[in-house]
Amino acid sequence: METVTVLLLLAAALLAAGVVLFQYRPKPSKDAGIPWILVIARFIALYGILVLLINPEFTKKEYNLEKTELIVLRDNSMSLKNSGDTIKSITDAVSRNGDLMERFRLRTYNFGTSLKKSDSLTFHEKYTDIGKALSSLKDIYASSSKNIAVLMATDGNQTIGKDYSFVLQEGEIPVFPMVMGDTTRYEDLRIDRVNANTFAFLRNKYPVETYLTYEGSKAIGSTFKIKVNGKTVYTENIRFTPLDNTKVISALITADTIGTKTIETSLSPLEGERNVLNNKRRVGLEVIDERTNVSLISAVRHPDIGALKKSIESNEQRALSIKKPSVPISELEETDIFILYGPDTRFRSLYEYLQERKANYFTICSTGTDWDFLNEVQDSYIKDPYGEEEELLPVLNKGFGIFDITDFSVQNFPPLHGDLGEIQINTVHEVLLGQSIKGVELSEPLLALIQKDRAKEAVLFGENLWKWRMQSYRDDAHFGNFDDAIGKIMLYLSANNTRSRLDIQYDPIYEGSGEVRILARYFDEAYELDRNAELTLTINGDDNAQKQEIPMLFKNNNYLADLSDLPAGSYRFTVTVADENIRSSGSFSILDFNVEQQFLSSDFQKLDQLARRSGGQTFFPSDSDNLIRELLEDPRFAPVQKSKENVVSLIDFRILLLAIIVALATEWFIRKYSGLI
Repeated sequence: METVTVLLLLAAALLAAGVVLFQYRPKPSKDAGIPWILVIARFIALYGILVLLINPEFTKKEYNLEKTELIVLRDNSMSLKNSGDTIKSITDAVSRNGDLMERFRLRTYNFGTSLKKSDSLTFHEKYTDIGKALSSLKDIYASSSKNIAVLMATDGNQTIGKDYSFVLQEGEIPVFPMVMGDTTRYEDLRIDRVNANTFAFLRNKYPVETYLTYEGSKAIGSTFKIKVNGKTVYTENIRFTPLDNTKVISALITADTIGTKTIETSLSPLEGERNVLNNKRRVGLEVIDERTNVSLISAVRHPDIGALKKSIESNEQRALSIKKPSVPISELEETDIFILYGPDTRFRSLYEYLQERKANYFTICSTGTDWDFLNEVQDSYIKDPYGEEEELLPVLNKGFGIFDITDFSVQNFPPLHGDLGEIQINTVHEVLLGQSIKGVELSEPLLALIQKDRAKEAVLFGENLWKWRMQSYRDDAHFGNFDDAIGKIMLYLSANNTRSRLDIQYDPIYEGSGEVRILARYFDEAYELDRNAELTLTINGDDNAQKQEIPMLFKNNNYLADLSDLPAGSYRFTVTVADENIRSSGSFSILDFNVEQQFLSSDFQKLDQLARRSGGQTFFPSDSDNLIRELLEDPRFAPVQKSKENVVSLIDFRILLLAIIVALATEWFIRKYSGLI
């Protein structure tokens, strides 16, 4: 406590005593004890008030020992199932070492496709993403001022994600890899990747691109084959040497029949090759006999047109052609969907043709749209523009029910440019995106889907869609978020006009290591999404004895059935609604493929590169004692004693206030009882 505060407290005591003695000067009294009780009560009250005004404080210094965070990061993928006991023994050795626990604070995480805080290992993860695990640790401890060290038990074989060697900056977080699995290098041939389209068109050729790798010390030969549904359609003899150890084979295959095709690529194994599972790889493809033709009609040039063409044609089932409003009607007969960009009076004959044909179309209202003309030529909606242009931010309608928007996000999308004004839609519609201007949500739609008579229409009240597509790439490093949304709008416009009350979504082919999910949406008689229905999925295996009935759970505006535990094979399924004569069927195939079985040896070199770059060191399970010694002796991880000064009030004002009240009450009661008041 400071000297000034002590002097103030002494002065307050003298002042309070002086005032009290002056007020209670000695007087004749029958009871000599009463005045002294009054003096003491008055002194406590006055002194307490003065102490409250002074509010004495003192500085309290607290010391604490800050330990380094030791992150034990364990690979929980299927490839390390045989190393489970070793990983657990290493974790136990670290956690039970008293010297380590005095020096470190232990945190345990597992990873496969993502980072998870858990103490138990299952080795059920079907993919390994080491880069994402390290990146997640960076995010978790980004705001922490504590030292961090990472002990990572893994084989170093990453099957998805970015290269983990460069996720961390030099010396950012020291990583000590514990190399699991077999580090011996064996002679091995493998197929790293197969690229093929999802769809192909009948009697067209589709490309199959295959990446091959050889690990070995001598020149060898092998035979590469491509089979479609078990039939060999391509063969090539391949030569590898220790220097020329990678090949890319591109082949064009003819789609001669309709249906789902299983494409198997294979390399003939070497003599004595230990891992032949990675000599084969399968992908799926569906051959179809139809294509959606889209015509985009615009009188102006705009970046939106290029963005729409790229987005729509990202699905090979669709082709987009760009035309002017003066295009002859005869050239539009083969068009399935029309996109009208910035319509004005030059579109009059086109609107007459669309109404006569009852065609489906997508209207994009740019700043050059003639609203007098558009309000006159159609009656689905009316806009009363104010003559001002504005930036319109999108607001996602989470209650949208025409198709699934669970994976669609507009969180970082920039605003579109559009005309400000009131919009009135006069027919059955659903709003996918609303408008927000300068943070204020309006009751006006930005993107709506309309159904009238036998025609469907989508209408967007703004331009500069190209910015949304660029933002999708900036957020996710791909255009999927935007392209998938546009694709679903195209699918809505290309579908027949009879709206089904039960819609199902699934892929015709699933890779064996991925998720197998079937989604369904059920609507009541008013075509409102029904969240309380009972949907059941019945599944039958074509080439195995699998037969199941699975209740579908409602989640994120969809009924979901997870079939990831099914073995490889072909399946037929039916979704039925309880108490309704409504059902929908389909079929799919699960390919027999496990990416975690593609590697025979651990990747010591890449793990060692990560360790050196991050400031750590590579160890093997037999070196666990050396690892513990290194962690104990490294000066970077020494505990740090930190002090913290807290300014603490000397008195508890609540207790002091209570004492003042009691003293004043006591004085008043005694004076009242003694007749001094």
